[in-house]
Order: sequence, then structure tokens, then C-alpha cells
Amino acid sequence: MSVDTPDGAVATRRPGPGPDDPAHPVRVVVWYRAPEGDDASVTAAYHRISEALAGTPGLTGNELLRSVTNKAAFAVMSHWESFEVFDRWERGPSHQEATAPLMPYLDRAPNRHFELYEVTAAY
Repeated sequence: MSVDTPDGAVATRRPGPGPDDPAHPVRVVVWYRAPEGDDASVTAAYHRISEALAGTPGLTGNELLRSVTNKAAFAVMSHWESFEVFDRWERGPSHQEATAPLMPYLDRAPNRHFELYEVTAAY
């Protein structure tokens, strides 16, 4: 299933185990690039956003990931109870304001600054 997001990105949701289950978890990945010599700015913005989003219904966690080969490249992976819950939050009024601190660092170079993953297996 393809989904157009409010910022113009297209997210693809592939069928997996239990796709009809409304509680089927999804992961959202957003890519960022730190300014040269200022990796701390991305990390600081991530912590501000994570603190602000604590308690958001359906958001079960998130991770800040850093490239092993390119120290300026980051990704945030957020864990959501379901696509429906994520979609409701993303289309809601608090999404843009809550995520604003990281917006200047969005990495649009790979032409995919946003992607949605469905969990198909986990241990």
C-alpha cells in the first residue's frame, strides 16, 4: 500500500504477517545529515523531540542511529503500534511543531528522507 504523507513523501507499506490486524506494528525511518563539524546539533535536536513526544499515544519508542561509515549521517527510527496510529499523529496538528528541531537537518540527498517499514519478524 502506498501512502502520500503531508510533506509530499510517499511511504510504502508491504503486506506481512497479520496485515489486517489493526495493531500490526510499523517503523518509520527519517534520514538526517549533520552540518560539517557539528554532529552535536542533530543529537541535541533528537533529544528535545524525544522528550517532547514522550507519552504520545501509539509511539512505543525511537532510536537515533548514526552511520558507521559517514559520521555526519543519522537516521531516526520510531516504533509505532500501527500504521493507523502513526498516520493519525502525522496528519495531526502537533506533528510539524514537535519535529521542527530536526527539520533543518533532513537529508533529502537520497531522494527518500522518509520511509515506513512494517515489522515482519522480531526476536
